[in-house]
Amino acid sequence: MAEAATPVFGLSPEWLLDESGKLVADALVLSHPEQLERLRAVCPEAAPTAVLAGDPCWDRMLAARPYRERYRRALGVGRAQRLVVLSSTWNPDSLFGDDVLPALLPRLTSELPVDEYRFAAVLHPNIWYGHGPGQIRAWLDRARRAGLTLVDPLHGWRQALLAADAVIGDHGSVTYYAAALGTPVLLGAAPLTGLAPDAPVHAFVRTAPRLDPALPLRPQLTRLIDTHTPSPDPAAFTSSAPGESATLLRRLFYGLVGIPEPDAPALLEPLPLPPFEPATHTVPLQVLTQLLGTTEVSVVRYAGPHPAAPGGTGDVHLAVHEDTREQSQLALADVVFRYGAADDPRFGSPALWTTETLARHSQCALAAYITGPGTSVVRTSDGTLLHLRAEPGSDTDPAAHASALHAWLTSGKSLHEVVTQGLTVHTGGAVHHVRVTRG
Repeated sequence: MAEAATPVFGLSPEWLLDESGKLVADALVLSHPEQLERLRAVCPEAAPTAVLAGDPCWDRMLAARPYRERYRRALGVGRAQRLVVLSSTWNPDSLFGDDVLPALLPRLTSELPVDEYRFAAVLHPNIWYGHGPGQIRAWLDRARRAGLTLVDPLHGWRQALLAADAVIGDHGSVTYYAAALGTPVLLGAAPLTGLAPDAPVHAFVRTAPRLDPALPLRPQLTRLIDTHTPSPDPAAFTSSAPGESATLLRRLFYGLVGIPEPDAPALLEPLPLPPFEPATHTVPLQVLTQLLGTTEVSVVRYAGPHPAAPGGTGDVHLAVHEDTREQSQLALADVVFRYGAADDPRFGSPALWTTETLARHSQCALAAYITGPGTSVVRTSDGTLLHLRAEPGSDTDPAAHASALHAWLTSGKSLHEVVTQGLTVHTGGAVHHVRVTRG
């Protein structure tokens, strides 16, 4: 029986011929004629087995493009947030193998506000296999507690690319797919060694914008996204038969087996929605606040130390999730918060939890129990119980609303004002009106 068709991982004899010089596969699936030309140049013996059959991976992404907003919501990306996907292939010169990514993650979470940016990492399956899932999660533990999502390397990376506003990557195929989708790309690792000089990926790596780790990260990402003009080349070279791979591949497979094709059309499985995975920040948050006007407060939160408030004005306080691993920081927290259902019997009730939390942390000025999207129950240090509810459609973290209320009260402003007028919170590039009622 003939061997199944095999995708080309390297257009060179060592990949295509066995020790005796015999072809290892009966069919080599290529996605573009330029690959066939390179194959003829480096291994002409294999050229007769080449089949141009498009790219099913690319076709699934093209079909899923209309559902981009759903993928963003599944990843917990707010409407005003930017999703940055970090992509690494698996060799020593990759973003992960060159130690760029581990050094980059703490800076990303401390330099970019958590309410404006969301981060996800796509690591090649061989990274997971080579080091083991436990080691990978241990290495990236703090980044995960600062809101990083580790994307399933087999089933979730396409959806993450479709949802992304920018990609920081290397010479791997995932980064190239991002460029083909028209997504802005910064190369954090860009080795040309091992890439065929006439291959499209070589031209891409040679010309794509570079991340400069010596410079602040936020201006580089902002400039990349705001000035990006997609090149048509990556998409053009990804597949010469977009939307046709299912038909072409099924024809090839049935031909190799020697049986007639079914009459029904060949179809690809749609990309599924990934499980809902919002960012959870259990590292201590440095919160920069500024009063803007009548019951209006600006809130900028960082998952790490940040030197000063924007423009050198405003106040700074510490907000800490009760389940933080940095338990010593709870003794320094101005705001302590947690997330949970209002009827969770483990905490008695939000009113009881806030009372116990303030008694446990005597220096804490405000305890906030987040009960759902846009809602929270907070208690101030003088025992006042309040309910906060954002306007319908708000998708910001209610813990940011609690920080805004804390900033308002500690500035000496009146609680009566926010109870009667509500609180307007500027955060994450959006403005949210929050109703405040006494409990």
